Amino acid sequence: MVDVEAFIEEATAEIAEEVGDKNAVIGLSGGVDSSTAAALAYEAIGDQLTAVYVDTGLMRKGETDEIRETFDYMDSLRIVEAQDRFLEELEGETDPEEKRHIIGEQFIREFETVAREVDADYLVQGTIYPDRIESEGTIKSHHNVGGLPERIDFDGIVEPMRDLYKDEVREVARALDLEEIISERMPFPGPGLAVRIIGEVTEEKLEVAREANHVVEEELEEYEPWQALAAVIGKATGVKGDNRVHGWVVAVRSVESRDGMTARAQELDWETLQRMQSRITGAHENVARVVYDVTHKPPATIEYE
Repeated sequence: MVDVEAFIEEATAEIAEEVGDKNAVIGLSGGVDSSTAAALAYEAIGDQLTAVYVDTGLMRKGETDEIRETFDYMDSLRIVEAQDRFLEELEGETDPEEKRHIIGEQFIREFETVAREVDADYLVQGTIYPDRIESEGTIKSHHNVGGLPERIDFDGIVEPMRDLYKDEVREVARALDLEEIISERMPFPGPGLAVRIIGEVTEEKLEVAREANHVVEEELEEYEPWQALAAVIGKATGVKGDNRVHGWVVAVRSVESRDGMTARAQELDWETLQRMQSRITGAHENVARVVYDVTHKPPATIEYE
């Protein structure tokens, strides 16, 4: 386990040294990784930092309002409305790796735009060790590692948590007095709901995925999962009312883990499963089925894409 106090001292010193008297931007998603990195950077360089939250249209229900309220202490916080740009870039794309690369590049372009406005030369990221391992191997590209474009208009990228695991990041977050809603929040992928949609990302699929994920997080809170999610995985035949429908299939997944490198599917009681399927199928007229994923990691990954 990391020596938290020593790490904070070393990380803030590293950020201050790398950025110097220049300005920096950080991508803030509201997850524990980016939030902790933002808190470290803010402590290190103060007003030289501009935190940028990009509303990609791929976020959880109510995410943007929650970010605005949680980080209102940062005077330099920027909320970028970029939903149309992300969906336009993703239109027609079905390959998981290509989707990640598209999202990674679009994030960088959004950060570059803000960086030009605030004269920032550095990009701070909340990359952690499992992100690097999975991207450097053959598992998948993370939007902030393997998903980055070759051309980046920054003098440098600063990754103060690059050697930490998720549980260590939480320790740092607590030591920095981040709110519990942040420090204890379950992981959410940087590419957002795009990796919880098999195939092309559309507004209808996003609507289904967003509501289904909201239901899952509410219903499974008492189980204290490492990560719980819902994914739109395809279509199947169902019956709603007196009508036959060819509707969406939503897969629910809930896992236990220490660091995200391996994970075990949680055993959920039947009543909980039935309550979730009822709420999810009832939330959207075109959802025909809900299934529960019992696969561990490995052989599966935690996310679907």
